[in-house]
Amino acid sequence: MAPEIGPKATGVAVVEMARDGRFAEIEDLFAPPLRAAVTAQRLQAAWAAELGKHGSVSAIGEPESEPGEAGLVRVSVPVTCEHGELMMIMSVDHVGMLHGLRLAPAATTSWTPPPYAAPKRFGECEVTVGSGPLAVSGTLSLPRGRGPRPGIVLLGGGGPFDRDATSGPNKPLKDLAWGLASRGVAVLRFDKVTHTHSGQVANAHDFTMTDEYVPHAVAAVRLLQDQSSVDPARVFVLGHSMGGKVAPRVASAEASVAGLVILAGDAQPMHRSAVRVARYLASLDSNLITDADVEAITRQAAMVDSRHLSPSTPAAELPLGLWPGSYWLDLRGYDPVATAAVLDKPMFILQGGRDYQVTVEDDLSRWKAGLAHRTDVTIRVYAADDHLFFPGTGPSTPVEYEPAQHVDPVVIADIAEWLTSGQGKITRFLSGLKRLRRLKRPKHLEN
Repeated sequence: MAPEIGPKATGVAVVEMARDGRFAEIEDLFAPPLRAAVTAQRLQAAWAAELGKHGSVSAIGEPESEPGEAGLVRVSVPVTCEHGELMMIMSVDHVGMLHGLRLAPAATTSWTPPPYAAPKRFGECEVTVGSGPLAVSGTLSLPRGRGPRPGIVLLGGGGPFDRDATSGPNKPLKDLAWGLASRGVAVLRFDKVTHTHSGQVANAHDFTMTDEYVPHAVAAVRLLQDQSSVDPARVFVLGHSMGGKVAPRVASAEASVAGLVILAGDAQPMHRSAVRVARYLASLDSNLITDADVEAITRQAAMVDSRHLSPSTPAAELPLGLWPGSYWLDLRGYDPVATAAVLDKPMFILQGGRDYQVTVEDDLSRWKAGLAHRTDVTIRVYAADDHLFFPGTGPSTPVEYEPAQHVDPVVIADIAEWLTSGQGKITRFLSGLKRLRRLKRPKHLEN
């Protein structure tokens, strides 16, 4: 059997094919959605137009890869021409098919600390989260001083993201970690198992959303509780996007979780939101996603609702074409709002007003309705923020995520305030009360 070709090698091969004029071979690598939108002829014309401005290719640089949306890998290959540099950017799936392809100016920026971060106020160290063959690496950010202080575990969104949720020059989870650690909160973030062990996960036909998140999240909570400067009764979980959806399940699995912070947590069934997002993107640019793509995603979403869905349903017949039937069965049977409603834990739910992936109307409305009876739930909308809580104006689009930017400083401040001065104090009081009750309890009633 021939060895698998990784995403980086695929990216370099595509650039070499373009340099040599082998555009039909590139088209053979197009996944169905891309094939419906782009032809070899159109790709050749775009390539020729760029070379007309920059001259012929003189060198192909080292590729870089990072997690992209919907479980894809974003590969960037530098291309040096006679009169300038370009970047070929591709979205590649685990079998080497292309879901996106474009030429862009060479990257000139990288992540820099946000203004609200104060690196002198905390230190960082590498940790291992979990055990065995699926253990992953993480980073522990500990404020200086003895404590005790609250702690929080960060969970990234859907897809094979690293611990920082890296996307181009942006690292929103690192923004959160540095911002909160600068304000006295211990933070643990870690690479997702789908990032570190993508090959093993891709070959696991019974893989689920629970497998993707819960074991490592629970291990991270316990690791953070073991830190001498952290109050073990005040360790929270913060989830973004799908991480927010699954956060109530983590708290159900680990009773010691003190509370939840949910950022843009999707509550609408995911296969239905995939159709909604596809229609929105098609309305913005028919070259970005076509009517045929929308129809295909609608058919795939219907399969998720079908009684014929089973663990053996091929990923190609399901939305996004990345996860097996077992993953969608787990999603279909999970109601994050109902799970959260029965948790005896405070929650802080944050939503971007300009978010088109998780919306006020389709998702936040479900959280509000399902948790209306809870007095310990705080819900806040940040009108200018998009899905990554980057402030902006006008309708949000995928292109908006590409420039270097940082998580809204108001979001950082509000989370820190909620953890340290709001619900954090209530949780600390309640945990102390429980300890006092145990001390006063007669010994013959302890067992």
